[in-house]
Amino acid sequence: MDPAEEEEGREKPPVIYTMENKPIVTCAGDQTLFSSLYPTLSQQLPREPMEWRRSYGRAPKMIHLESNFVQFKEELLPKEGNKALLTFPFLHIYWTECCDTEVYKTTVKDDITKWQNVLKAHSSVDWLIVVVESDAKKKNKTNILPRTSIVDKIRNDFCNKQSDRCVVLSDPLKDSSRSQESWNAFLTKLRTLLLMSFTKNLGKFEDDMRTLREKRTEPGWSFCEYFMVQEELAFVFEMLQQFEDALVQYDELDALFSQYVVNFGAGDGANWLTFFCQPVRSWNGLILRKPIDMEKRELIQNQEATLLDLRSYLFSRQCTLLIFLQRPWEVSQRALELLHNCVQELKLLEVSVPPGALDCWVFLSCLEVLQRIEGCCDRAQIDANVSHTVGLWSYATEKLKSLGYLCGLVSEKGPNSEDLNRTVDLLAGLGAERPETANASQSPYKKLKEALSSVEAFEKHYLVISCTLSTARLICLTAGTLSEPQVSNICINFNIYSYELEDLSHATIEMYTNIGRIRSAKLVGKDLAEFYMRKKGPQKAEVYLQGALKTYLAEGWALLVTHTRKQLAECQKQLGQIENYLQTSSLLAGDNHLTEEERKRFCQEILDFTNPQAENQGQKVILPMHSFAQLKTLHFDPPNAVVHVGGKLSIELTLLSQMPIPVQVDQVAIHVHFSIEKNSYRKTAEWLTKHKTSNGVINFPSEITGLPLSRNNLPALELSEMYERSPSDNSLNTAGIICKNAHMLLRRQESSSSLDVPSGLTLEDGAHVLKCNNLTLEPGDNKITFNIQAKEPGTYTLRQLCTSVGKVQFVLVHIYPIVQYDVYSQEPQLKVEPMTESLLAGIPQKVKFTVTTGHYTMKSGDTLQLSNADAMPILYHPESKAVIYSNTREKISESSLRIQSSEKITSISLPVAPAYHVIEFELEVMYLPSATESAVEKENTTNKENHRKNKEKQKQDNCMATVDQKVTIDCPWSIYSTIIALTFCIPFNAKHSLLSAGKRKYVQVCVQNLSELCFQLSDYSLKNSAECTDLQLVPLNPASQQVVYSKQSIFFVWELKWTKELPLSLQCLFSVSFCPATSEEQSLTLKPFTYKFQVENFFTLYHVKTEIFPPLDAEYCKTGSLCSLEVSITRLVELSEIDRDEALTESDGYCTTKLMYEVVDNSSNWAVCGKSSGVISMPVAPRAIHKVHMEVMPLFAGYLPFPDVRLFKYLPHHSAHSMQLDADSWIENDNLSVDKNVDEQADSSSIRSRGSLHSTASGEHKGLPMPRLQPFSPGQVFNSSTGMQILVIPSKDDHVLEVNVTSIMVRCQQTPQRKQSHVKYLSAKLKSTTPNAGAEMGSWSRQDQERGIETTKDPKAAHDTFWNSPSAGGACPSLARDMKDSLPGGDLGVPSLI
Repeated sequence: MDPAEEEEGREKPPVIYTMENKPIVTCAGDQTLFSSLYPTLSQQLPREPMEWRRSYGRAPKMIHLESNFVQFKEELLPKEGNKALLTFPFLHIYWTECCDTEVYKTTVKDDITKWQNVLKAHSSVDWLIVVVESDAKKKNKTNILPRTSIVDKIRNDFCNKQSDRCVVLSDPLKDSSRSQESWNAFLTKLRTLLLMSFTKNLGKFEDDMRTLREKRTEPGWSFCEYFMVQEELAFVFEMLQQFEDALVQYDELDALFSQYVVNFGAGDGANWLTFFCQPVRSWNGLILRKPIDMEKRELIQNQEATLLDLRSYLFSRQCTLLIFLQRPWEVSQRALELLHNCVQELKLLEVSVPPGALDCWVFLSCLEVLQRIEGCCDRAQIDANVSHTVGLWSYATEKLKSLGYLCGLVSEKGPNSEDLNRTVDLLAGLGAERPETANASQSPYKKLKEALSSVEAFEKHYLVISCTLSTARLICLTAGTLSEPQVSNICINFNIYSYELEDLSHATIEMYTNIGRIRSAKLVGKDLAEFYMRKKGPQKAEVYLQGALKTYLAEGWALLVTHTRKQLAECQKQLGQIENYLQTSSLLAGDNHLTEEERKRFCQEILDFTNPQAENQGQKVILPMHSFAQLKTLHFDPPNAVVHVGGKLSIELTLLSQMPIPVQVDQVAIHVHFSIEKNSYRKTAEWLTKHKTSNGVINFPSEITGLPLSRNNLPALELSEMYERSPSDNSLNTAGIICKNAHMLLRRQESSSSLDVPSGLTLEDGAHVLKCNNLTLEPGDNKITFNIQAKEPGTYTLRQLCTSVGKVQFVLVHIYPIVQYDVYSQEPQLKVEPMTESLLAGIPQKVKFTVTTGHYTMKSGDTLQLSNADAMPILYHPESKAVIYSNTREKISESSLRIQSSEKITSISLPVAPAYHVIEFELEVMYLPSATESAVEKENTTNKENHRKNKEKQKQDNCMATVDQKVTIDCPWSIYSTIIALTFCIPFNAKHSLLSAGKRKYVQVCVQNLSELCFQLSDYSLKNSAECTDLQLVPLNPASQQVVYSKQSIFFVWELKWTKELPLSLQCLFSVSFCPATSEEQSLTLKPFTYKFQVENFFTLYHVKTEIFPPLDAEYCKTGSLCSLEVSITRLVELSEIDRDEALTESDGYCTTKLMYEVVDNSSNWAVCGKSSGVISMPVAPRAIHKVHMEVMPLFAGYLPFPDVRLFKYLPHHSAHSMQLDADSWIENDNLSVDKNVDEQADSSSIRSRGSLHSTASGEHKGLPMPRLQPFSPGQVFNSSTGMQILVIPSKDDHVLEVNVTSIMVRCQQTPQRKQSHVKYLSAKLKSTTPNAGAEMGSWSRQDQERGIETTKDPKAAHDTFWNSPSAGGACPSLARDMKDSLPGGDLGVPSLI
């Protein structure tokens, strides 16, 4: 706008039309100059967008700035306390084109000074001085220009610290590049200053607004005042075309007000809410055709608005912004929520509303929103988004229907005088029609006024406008049921009431169905059904009522089901549908949602039909039982529901009567299905009982009367929290709860059949029917008992339950869960089982006999004949009793047990017992195990390896050996014998070993208790089976009794003494008496435990003695020093038969044999220097001695055990066994294989010491005749040094040692003791293995020094290079390999070559 045209008069209040408002910029100075530049300035300013960065981390936005340039006046400057932003000047500009110094000094300077003083007085710091330079004016001046220009003077006088506040605009009216650059710089500066001022002042306004909002808990705070402040902020955002931010402000106001209303309903009310609690006097609906409803805004500003006024104005502003944002469908969604919320808020605030006023307001508002949306959208958009508007149409129809009932427009007689007065009052509250809709023919005001004018007009608008206009015209096109011309024809002629009511209803229901609004479709059908009932057309109403009832039943709406059933019952009664009416009446009679009187009325309808004097005497009606009574529980007696033939069984039913009054029942019958399964005669009572319930009570699931069973089986709710946060600052906006499985809970069940329609209920025909006659069912639980006499064996299944009341039969078609009882005919049976977990051999054990009589009756003289076994005698006690139990385990009687034994038969007399009873008695049996086989005999079997594995497994499992003993029993009821097997466990396990002390021999027997009991052992003995008189077994254990505990062992030792030469093998028999340690009576003589074994080659042939001597100049052995080891092998006996083998050599009566010795150290305490094994020729003569000397080096200090010395027979290669050897039998260097034929020598070939090298020979030598080693039997070699120790003291702690023999310096990366040991070991190995090692390796040290091998860089590389070097490994391969593999410590002792 041109500032020259602005009025000079008094200031007028601004007229708020937000789309026309712009930020105000004042212009002072030369107004003529500004007027000439205004068109260009107003056109160029909004072209380039500016990035607007706001505070609090909000996302930046690009905006186009426009301004309203007005002439500067002091009245425009904001006064203190003024919070209006729309009238706030954001920037002040002073315009001048002065180029004369004198004029500047006399006029312009004073004018600028006054201008700035006014700004400072009002604290305005946003200003700009624009100096316009023109070449034409400069040429007109003839005087010489001064040293400084006008711009410099202005900057010096007014812009000392803000030089950028003075801008030069050069030749703005010319079309030149210099002028364009000047304009661009000026516009950039203007946009920047304007945006800075706008951001600063808007931020201050927001802070003041937040401060005001935080005071809302203080007394005297006014929501209306705060409403106007925050709406001012919304106006500013709308002015900048930031409609989303403006909408947020109104949403915040909406939420704040709603929260206060909710708190008021909870008892926490604010004082200012009383202004909105005044009675409603106007209900003219929403006004959405104006951007701002100034009338309602003034009411809010003056705190005179009602709740409807505030909500109407607030929604109208939200609607305007949503349309600007091109989201009209959100308007319909918000409108529906608003209308429902307003109804609830009026109730919470207890606002006085005239009857029908709220219905009028809702109806007008719905139509206003719909017409507003249709006005801003084309037909395609409306058709595509019909689902957003259908709710409003439905709500409008509902309210119009409510007004019709209120004003008497739906009744058959029409409105009365009271209805007419009410109609006049409602029309008066509408007021005059608004000017903006006065010329519209279909305005909401005209439609409502016309609808309330007469019955015909109401019916026309209710059925045609609400249905046809809102649904049929749109949805028929969407669903594709009509073509486009047909739809257009409907649209043009919808005012003509020529459509049939049924066609309109079908169109509406089809529309709702197509968009998924099934409930709404059924609701429309129900409304039409009510309309037909008033018009006396029940045949049409029934269809819609059945459809609505089916939906309510599927979804479980109990109250809606009850209401719809009442309407359906009336409809069926008028149609004369007796069976359907009786079923609906029975459902209503048992419905707790009805009053007691209504329930009794429907129950009486059923009883009247059953009256003998009633019509239709021959007609019988079958109805479902769930509406009449419910089966709650069923109880069997006996509880297991199993009875034998001839037995008695009772069934007790619990029926819950749904009727409100006692009902006389003619008969209650249970239809039973009888079946005979294959081999069912073999089923015993015990087997049948395992498949039955323990207590005999069966509970049936309860169901809500008239609701489908599937409704009760719906899944449980799955709820989760839901939070919605702001995308800008991540603050919490909303919080709620959502249901994850709503699709499972609210799914449609259109395919399910209605429960109210009988679907061919039939009764099963059969001979098995349980009946109970002439009963009275009281309201609530009723007990009904059926008594049964079992006749035929089989399974009886309860299928149906029928209750007969006169001509009406209530049938439970399927009894679920399945209920059965069994009648059996059982064969007699005998079962023998131990009383303990396992039977132990050798001691008395109790065994339980169970005789199930079945259909057989025990007579006097019936006996059980048991065949006697020598290994298992039956022990008889006179006090033994036999107990007789009934089939239900009730004790009947008890009698003494009579047992007669002969040589082969044991006869047990059974007591007299009836059929289907149980006889139980206990007997003691004892198994007498035979002597176990000798362990040696087992080892000498062909499969020695398998026996060794089994023996190891038995040791690991520690399990007892078992023996099965079979007994044959003859029963009186059968001609066939019964064979039973009892498993006994041997409680002991025995093993032996041969011990030696020189020539003295000892036999040790270990007895292990494997059972859980403790035994007392006595009378132990060891005998020679051959009864050799020259052998004497001297026991070394005490003769007293000893106790062996569970899982423990006890040892017995004998010394062998003989006078003459004994045979090579001795057969021994060990025996010991035992009894349980806890047994108090020892009257019964038990057979002792025996163990046979064999001892072979037990004479001592050789005596081995080992001695270690310190060095000559030392008193004790030291670590790292070489010590002397002497092994003495002494022959003790003369030549015997055992020595005559392949190794024996005879020459001139002088016999020798070859032996191999081996010195090993399993604990790696010694390093054996030299060969650790060798072959010697040993004379076979008493006291013959052979000594072997070698050097050993201790590696640790302390008391070290002696190395082990092993002795073997050395068999030559021409042995008969040599051709059968495998790769493990060949000898390479010091390696010899050893035959392994006893368990104790199993690991001898796998032991490796530091001094002897054992390795498995490769398969390439297989087939060569090589010598073989044969170990001596246990006891043939006695080593007297076993277990001896020698004291070793530590040596001097040297870190670096030099060995002069090879000129090698070894730096060991270990402890000092092991360092010294390694070096001395190297030296000793060099001396013993290679006497000329010094000469061979004399040049090695210097050559390898030149290679620069150092362990500090790569110890492993140095180690490998050393042993593989020509001077070390090449010059002496055997020494290199021996030193490399035998060096103690492995990789920790890598030598360093210096």
